[in-house]
Amino acid sequence: MKRKGGRVLLQVISRRNTSFSSTLTTLSQSQVLLMDPSERYCYNPTLRWNPQVEEHFNKAYGAEAFARISKALTQPSRYSCIRVNTLRTTTDAVIEKIMEIQCDKRLHDPPQNLHMNDDVESLTGHKHNGVRDVGPAVEIPENGHSSSTETSAVIKCQIPGLDYVVFVKGSGPHDIQYDYQQDRPPKEVIVSRKCAEAVLRGAQVYVPGILACSAHVEEGDVVAVSVGVEQPGRDGGWSVGITRGIVLQGLQTDPHYLERDRLYIGQGITTMSRAGIFRGLTGLGVDMTDRVFRLGSFNDVLKGDIFLQNLPSIITAHVLDPQEGERILDMCAAPGGKTTAIASLMKDKAAVIAVDRSHNKVMEIQNLAAELGLKSIIAYKLDALKSVNKNNLNGITTQGSREDRVGLTCQEAESGSSVTGDLSSLATEGTKTDMTDNKILHVVSPVDTLPISEKANVPDEEQMNGGRYRSKAELRKENRRMKNGPGRNQSTGGRVDKCEGFPPNSFDRVLLDAPCSALGLRPRLFAGEETIESLRRHAVYQKRMFDQAVQLVRPGGVIVYSTCTINPSENESLVRYALDTYKFLSLAQQHPKIGRPGLLGRCESSDGYFEEWLRPGEEDLVQRFDPSGPHDTIGFFIAKFNVAPKDA
Repeated sequence: MKRKGGRVLLQVISRRNTSFSSTLTTLSQSQVLLMDPSERYCYNPTLRWNPQVEEHFNKAYGAEAFARISKALTQPSRYSCIRVNTLRTTTDAVIEKIMEIQCDKRLHDPPQNLHMNDDVESLTGHKHNGVRDVGPAVEIPENGHSSSTETSAVIKCQIPGLDYVVFVKGSGPHDIQYDYQQDRPPKEVIVSRKCAEAVLRGAQVYVPGILACSAHVEEGDVVAVSVGVEQPGRDGGWSVGITRGIVLQGLQTDPHYLERDRLYIGQGITTMSRAGIFRGLTGLGVDMTDRVFRLGSFNDVLKGDIFLQNLPSIITAHVLDPQEGERILDMCAAPGGKTTAIASLMKDKAAVIAVDRSHNKVMEIQNLAAELGLKSIIAYKLDALKSVNKNNLNGITTQGSREDRVGLTCQEAESGSSVTGDLSSLATEGTKTDMTDNKILHVVSPVDTLPISEKANVPDEEQMNGGRYRSKAELRKENRRMKNGPGRNQSTGGRVDKCEGFPPNSFDRVLLDAPCSALGLRPRLFAGEETIESLRRHAVYQKRMFDQAVQLVRPGGVIVYSTCTINPSENESLVRYALDTYKFLSLAQQHPKIGRPGLLGRCESSDGYFEEWLRPGEEDLVQRFDPSGPHDTIGFFIAKFNVAPKDA
């Protein structure tokens, strides 16, 4: 039975390898042998799309423009965008620290010549007189900052209002010398697509990301690193036909030879043998020494002082234009980048409510807020499709621990108290109000911001939580919890509050950074998983979320809608739906505005499905970030809506 099972397994693996090497059989042996190794050992991928999706985007952008977008998506941005936490430090201080780190790194790494490009110039306002620097120094005139060595330029953003944003310039693509010889190809490692996309952004190769390896690889060997990308199967689907741990031959007879053609992302040194790589589950597998794209890694660098964030995401927080003292809702907040950007813009002096339906993602928001030292952010577990709770008109109900969390308002979940009343009788710093019914939603007391261990040390007369006196029994209970250690429900490492929703018209501004197809993220090495049907489902899902946002924002408020996709069905089509469905909504001017105009007209698919986009005059009121555009950003879309009286 065991022998038979083994034969069956070998047959299955053989069939899988055969299906994924079908392209190899279409070439004659002479054609394969005549392939130029310099063309093979390079990075020049072709992004594969579902045919219907490709047809849809060709109609939207034009075939030539979409080809440029597809090419740009396979490459990372050539700079790292850093948001400085100005509540803790200054932009100039961060620039100096990054330059010091670069100088220390230069002492241990071989020099690399990095070149300023027009993409970074367009964001910084700095020019190089049209000359690309090929020497070690990078000269940046005016008030810019740069290192005077082979390291990357560190530049302060010149976009008005974004002087707390820093760009660290990288470079690429570079030609890597793999020392190929006809009879002795280099030792190789194939990594997963997700691993490769991280490596292209500056990460290292860790053991879980390694799929296959050449024979006789030992610790300290130099290896060429390539990518295993999904291939078409005989059943019409896509998958990676590489069984983890297989031996790579490096010759034309290798079944996976053509799969990694033009997909080599660099060269590195193994930190363990082949046996160690496939025996272990964690650890650094390959230390990348030469990369196609050279970008700095900021993992655990200046933690709490900086946050690595894409430029369009930072601009989205500015477009929302939050004001101190307002109530802000971030409907799909994880991992918290835009949430913390909003809180920082308001100097941590307002209520920023962040929700996400995933427990772990809510934990990410809380951890990031704590890392950046932001106390105005309150995160809840809540499905954005269930954000409106019309049954609770006086506050926000949450579900927490059994004894004291059921049926309490949002602030009650934080402090164990309840306060409602007329605004004229209570004017307290930190009070947040619902302007539609003139009721206090909750009061933020200075004591509420203290951790439990510090609250216990506050004098009894100060143990007033939103107007309710906290008994000594309650304080003793908290002290016992601290003395006995955190239990399952009290553990700060795994507990989040569940929210049952918010009353209508309860927020001044709402940000809906909607879950989307994410077809604007880069680098991207595969896009075939999205179908025309899935793209339409994303659009339906986003409209349902937008319906919730419209109910939650008060008249006179603002809604900002954003996505990280290039799909017009999730962008311009949503704007058309919003304006046609809710007559009290109107598109608003955006500041800053560096993106391109939106798409006009309509699109009809071969199956008869059609969608309308923007109308003349509306295109300049949204901004679309093109991955192939001059700013070298991810693909992104932002629309801002003003909310008039809803009975108009």
